[in-house]
Formats: sequence, structure tokens, C-alpha cells
Amino acid sequence: MSETIYSTPHNLFCAPDIHPEINQDQISGHGDIKVFLAPFHSHYDAHELIATATALVNPHGKGIYATDEAPDVIDTLLVGAGEYGSVPPKSFSEEELEERRKKWRQAVYEAAPSNYISGVILHPEALLSFNLAPILASKGIIPGVRANGELAPIPRSEADSEFIVQGLDDLLSKLQAARATGARFAKWRSPIACSSTVDVGSKVEGGRYPSALALEIQAETLAQFAAVSQQAGLVPIVEPDVDFSRDADLARSAEVHERIISMTYERMRAHGVLLEGSLLKPSFPQPGLQHPSRANITPNEIALATATVISRSVPPAVPGVLFLSGTQHFNVKSFAVAHRARSVSSGGLSSATATAYLAALNALVLTSAPTSPFKRLPPLTFSYGRAIQGEAMKLWVRGDDKGARAGITERAKACYHAARGEILDTVL
Repeated sequence: MSETIYSTPHNLFCAPDIHPEINQDQISGHGDIKVFLAPFHSHYDAHELIATATALVNPHGKGIYATDEAPDVIDTLLVGAGEYGSVPPKSFSEEELEERRKKWRQAVYEAAPSNYISGVILHPEALLSFNLAPILASKGIIPGVRANGELAPIPRSEADSEFIVQGLDDLLSKLQAARATGARFAKWRSPIACSSTVDVGSKVEGGRYPSALALEIQAETLAQFAAVSQQAGLVPIVEPDVDFSRDADLARSAEVHERIISMTYERMRAHGVLLEGSLLKPSFPQPGLQHPSRANITPNEIALATATVISRSVPPAVPGVLFLSGTQHFNVKSFAVAHRARSVSSGGLSSATATAYLAALNALVLTSAPTSPFKRLPPLTFSYGRAIQGEAMKLWVRGDDKGARAGITERAKACYHAARGEILDTVL
């Protein structure tokens, strides 16, 4: 299997650019972008960052397709998808696995519909080793890259349930290499454990989460990433991913979401991040899997909690919020297994649920009174992976390439309409 090699361009903005210019005429309602800049922000760089961030959440309804799963996670997903078909599983060599990943990535990038998808998050392997960004750029879809590294437990954290995210040390050179290969934004995911504040004894492994220390670490890490990303010429998407595997109720989940988002923006300001050239990718506040209310929670309840959290914690300067559909469960003994198997066997919303939550949220915003704080919210759209490609992967593994491509388009269309407050009959 070939090794990913990173290099730093001599001059960031002299690097070969495979990405077409963002057409400002296609960014509905925004026109010329003007903002008062700090002395350390150049006008040219700021304009490009703001234009890219704006294009990722416009026109209304468009969102991001997240395809940044690690290579071994994709291998596992493809094997799992094959279990739904009639072809028995087979063993693959390392070279065959790599070629299989490349073919899958290429198929979904060719299928990604530019009328519903504004950007795609690529794993560094797909961007740098497979060089697949030109497929997206040629269709006017903005390529991005996953920036976060591996997880390591916070020292003295109970049951390895809270983590630091590695990868800041050499981040600048990696992001410069990503930009030279076509990326125009980067995404960093930080996991946040969340449990009830009530003493539940042995019901929840490790006690009450998140700890104050974990919140401080994640907020600072996300802010440092955002600053370095903009230094490299990439729009940062900060992703505080709040876990829902424990017993938190909706109010507790909303509280934790509001706290980590607010803390993250406080640290981003301290690091001089240009907020107008950044985006947020949070999870939906929701009851944990161990809380009895989860079985009966409605999309409208999720929508109200989500809109309230965003209105209280996201600065008005931020041009958009993109929600994630999958999340990882962290209350496992092996944090390495948990990290590598994200979205394979545990966490994540179903396609229908993720779509319903997004549609209810935007319907709430659209129908709110003119004086409601919800009317001042930025575009609220999607950055979904499993909610777009889950069914398509099963078809592709069975050799139905045409059906898989149609499935990608159908799910992307459903997400697009959900971001406009609409639910299509096909996803009911």
C-alpha cells in the first residue's frame, strides 16, 4: 500500500491550483463581501476564506458530503455492506483493499450531484494518494480534507472515556500540502462525552461527563486548528461531536452543546480566527441511548433544542452551520477500537432520522415570528456521510454501480430539501 507523503509548497499561493474560481454570482444574496479586518488578516486571503465558507452553505439547501472515513473504516464498511448481498465475503490483500477503496471513492465522487452538494470532505488518502479532488472540482464541488489525527486518552480520565485529538504539531505543513492538491477547507473533529449530572452509580461507565478539563482541551484544540487552517488558506470547519451513548436527557445534551460551542468560539477569538471565514459542524442535541425519553423524542423537540443552542452560542459572524449525522460512542474499553470503528457498528442517526431532524429545524426557523432569534440564524444545512451513502454502498458492493450512483443522488436531494425545511415523500 502506498504511503501518503506530505510536502510544503515554496509559496502557498503559488502552488498549482486545480480548483476553479468560486463564482460569486452563484452565491445568492451575498454580493460583494466586506468585513473589518484585523491587521494580521490580508484582504486577499480574508476575501477568499469568506467566499469559500459562504459558497459551502449556499445556495439555500446545499450542503457537504462527508467521505473522510479512515482507510480501515472504509474497508470494514464495505465488508459490512457486502453482508446485505448474496455474494459471500472474501479476503483481500492490502493492494486489493487499497484499489477497492479508490474505486469506491471515485464512484461516489463521480456520482455526487453538484446541484445538491457544495463540498466534499476527503480523507488525506483520497486527496493526496488517489488524487481524486479534480473529479469534484471539475463539477464545481469544493474539495476539503479531514485534518484531525488519532485519539489518545486524557491522562487520569476514567475508563478512557475522554480524549485529546492529536495532529496539531505538523498540521500546517499537512494543510499546505492539502491546499496545493486542491483542498479549500479542512475539518477537525473533537469528541465530547456526555452523561447525566445525576449520580447513577454503575449505570454509566466512568461517572459524569464531560469534565471541565475535557471541555477546555477540546475548545483550545479546535481553536488552534482553526487558526492554523486559515494560515494555510483553508476554511476551518470545527466539529465538536457530542456523544449520545449514555443517559443524558435532552436538556443535558443541549447544555453540553451550548457550553462547548461557546467555549470554542471564545478560544477562536483569542487565536484571531476570522469567524466570517469559518464554519461549525455540531451534532444535534438529543437524549442518550440509555435515557428512556429517547424512544419517544420527536423531530420538533430536537429542532427547538438545536435552534436554541445555535442562537445562544454561535456568533452572528459565522456564515453557516452544518450538522453531522453520525457520531461515535466512547464508553468502550479500547479507545483505539472506538476511534477506528466510528460509524461502523454503533453511533449515528439513520438516514431518515437525520433528514427529519434537519427538516424540522429549518421548518421551525422558516415559521418563526419575525422577532424570534431563530430568524437571525445563519444557513443550517448538512455535512452527512452515512445519511447519504449508506444504502448506495450496499448496491455498489453487489456490483450495481448505476443503482449506487442513483442512491447517492436521491439521498443528497432529500438532504437538500431538508435543509430548506421540506421532507420528500420518498424518505417518509
